[in-house]
Amino acid sequence: MKLLTAVWIVIRLISVVFLLQVILVPAPVEAQSTVLQGTADPVSAVPQSREQIGLTFAPLVRQVGPAVVNVYTRTVVSERRGVSPLFDDPFFKRFFGDLVPSLPQRRREASSLGSGVIVDAAGTVVTNNHVIQGADEITVVLNDRREYKARLILADPDTDLAVLAIDGLEESLPFVEIQDSDDLSVGDLVLAIGNPFGVGQTVTMGIVSALARTNVGITDYSFFIQTDASINPGNSGGALIGTDGRLVGINTAIYSNQRGAGGGGSVGIGFAVPSNMVATVLRAARDGGVVRPWLGARTQTVTADLADSLGMKRPVGALVNTLYPDGPAERSGVEAGDVIVAIDGREVIDSGALRYRVATRAPGENVTIRVIRGGRERDLSLIMEPPAEDPPADVTDLSGRNPFAGSRVANLSPALAIEEGLDEMMQGVVVLGLRRGSAADQIGLRRGDVIVRINGRDIGSVEVLRDALEGGRGGWELSIRRDGKVLTTRVQG
Repeated sequence: MKLLTAVWIVIRLISVVFLLQVILVPAPVEAQSTVLQGTADPVSAVPQSREQIGLTFAPLVRQVGPAVVNVYTRTVVSERRGVSPLFDDPFFKRFFGDLVPSLPQRRREASSLGSGVIVDAAGTVVTNNHVIQGADEITVVLNDRREYKARLILADPDTDLAVLAIDGLEESLPFVEIQDSDDLSVGDLVLAIGNPFGVGQTVTMGIVSALARTNVGITDYSFFIQTDASINPGNSGGALIGTDGRLVGINTAIYSNQRGAGGGGSVGIGFAVPSNMVATVLRAARDGGVVRPWLGARTQTVTADLADSLGMKRPVGALVNTLYPDGPAERSGVEAGDVIVAIDGREVIDSGALRYRVATRAPGENVTIRVIRGGRERDLSLIMEPPAEDPPADVTDLSGRNPFAGSRVANLSPALAIEEGLDEMMQGVVVLGLRRGSAADQIGLRRGDVIVRINGRDIGSVEVLRDALEGGRGGWELSIRRDGKVLTTRVQG
């Protein structure tokens, strides 16, 4: 019995010694560093010891913080004094516009606050377009409180990004390198750095909650990183940083419960523009303007019902409905009925993701499009191209005794349609402008209207339109496409 007791005591002592080693002995240096490097291996990325749990982001913040700036704007707004709302009524303006007295104007200043990120040593700053939109004066304040005037290089409302240049620099500035945002994974740690509510530079930590949020509706190219790192008013334009100290996104918007006790503050759902889109806009700024490629295809998101009817295992991809004649997609071999599921190996989950994948490419790049056709996958090679400018616009100011007198019209091309915010697949003649009080203005024509038919004749060009107007002395039956609907009216000669 004594022998068994002694053996039991020895075993317990060995167990205690082993546990103390696990708790007290530091993990190898390599294991500690993997946490900071954000390794993709979830087992090695989880803290394994007390020392790893005690790791701090302070060195990372000291490195990145000086490259995140405050962006202040000043806008001068002119207002008419003592003007009755009656003077702003369109009906009143039509008949008495020239008789409205010239009243004195009051000028006031409006200001706004946001954040920005320095992306090169020369002082190039990326921020949100809504931070600087309409600004007469832009001031950038560095982390060390130095202030500089900045000028706008490029504003891109479609992505809500803007590029600024800091003036008067005499030295290089600290900056943040850009990471490939496609390398992010849900669950990765991220830091949000900005100036919420104007209290000063603030750092918050969270994780990547979701990727490829395409149904947010914030910009035309929605493909947002979602994070639970606290983002509040004033953070707009600030940096979303990965654990390697590189830029993964530009903080843009939050989901806010306006009725909640927080008064519209963060509720843990923030959105950032991916760094790959940031890199695209920076490239456009260097090249002198935004020129995005186009596919020449109208698509729709594959729903569960569509996937079932197409024999697909799950609802994913963008179903091609229509192809622009001789457009890039058609020339590459894409057919109506194909489902686009990937571009260069990156999954296309829906039509929004397809728009993003195309928009982050440069004209001239050769990409591989994977489509599902007849239940089988196949890869097609496609060269990215800018929107076609064919047919030539042939911008014309119409005059004479006809209902379109006083209007400016042009032939629609994909490039002009995109510029005017119209469907790029649409063809025909578009109204670009109206002279106030003209015949075209009086019949209610609007900019962006597409002329479909006159007296039953299809209008495919400005030349055909002029000819059709000449032949309608007795009256005109007009068909106009507006907001997806065709409106028809009769105008006496």
